[in-house]
Amino acid sequence: MAKIIVFGNEKGGSGKSTTAIHVAIALCYQNKNVGVIDLDIRQKSMFRFLENRSDFCRKQKSDLPRPSFYKIDQSNKDSKAESNSEEEKRFADALTTLEETCDFLIIDCPGGISNFVKMAHTVADILVTPMNDSLIDFDLLAKIEASTGKVVGPSIYSEMVWECRQIRASAKHPPIDWVILRNRMSHVFSKNKHQVGKSLKNLSKRIGFRLSTGFSERVIFKELFLSGLTLLDLEKMADWQPTLSHISARQEMRMLLAGLNLIGD
Repeated sequence: MAKIIVFGNEKGGSGKSTTAIHVAIALCYQNKNVGVIDLDIRQKSMFRFLENRSDFCRKQKSDLPRPSFYKIDQSNKDSKAESNSEEEKRFADALTTLEETCDFLIIDCPGGISNFVKMAHTVADILVTPMNDSLIDFDLLAKIEASTGKVVGPSIYSEMVWECRQIRASAKHPPIDWVILRNRMSHVFSKNKHQVGKSLKNLSKRIGFRLSTGFSERVIFKELFLSGLTLLDLEKMADWQPTLSHISARQEMRMLLAGLNLIGD
């Protein structure tokens, strides 16, 4: 049975696709069979990355590890009930097909909440929610009272995760391991950083997630995307000259895998 890792966040621009891409390739380098489903049907960041990777391998006559990819399209049915039914079948077919050969399934979700997004969250063994280290992104998890900074209620996204957990529990499936990744963390002390950290720690006990660190803001991630490469691929390049930034980013990658309990799985 494949372990399903879902990357979800109601807000865009938090680094979901970048993180999902690196985790998928890292698992490939651990000699795992990895399947990928890109539910961000509009932007298709994961799909375009894998296309770029295939182009790079063809032009460079390279044999870099690549995950299996399953393409899912939205339903064009006019009826919402018929549309949901068709999408549920397409999603189930994707899972069935990939689970036959894969050890891990990586599902990259778009921002917002849709039928596909709800299905993905319901089947998640591990739910990874990257967020920028700011009070603006904290709002995707909970509503905060402006004058006191106290949490006054869950967000729409947190409520959806709770509903998916209830569905899993009713089906006797193990609970979702929900991991919040703090991306783009500042390396210096700031009032915002301290407040976000304190609020996340308190909220984690209330709505049931654990914290881990993600990636810093680095140009290297954007540059590598165009070639379909990750940090792990650079070490295979004969002419690669590592910089201090590359080494730090590589360590962030290892810490991320360790935080998701994926090293050595």
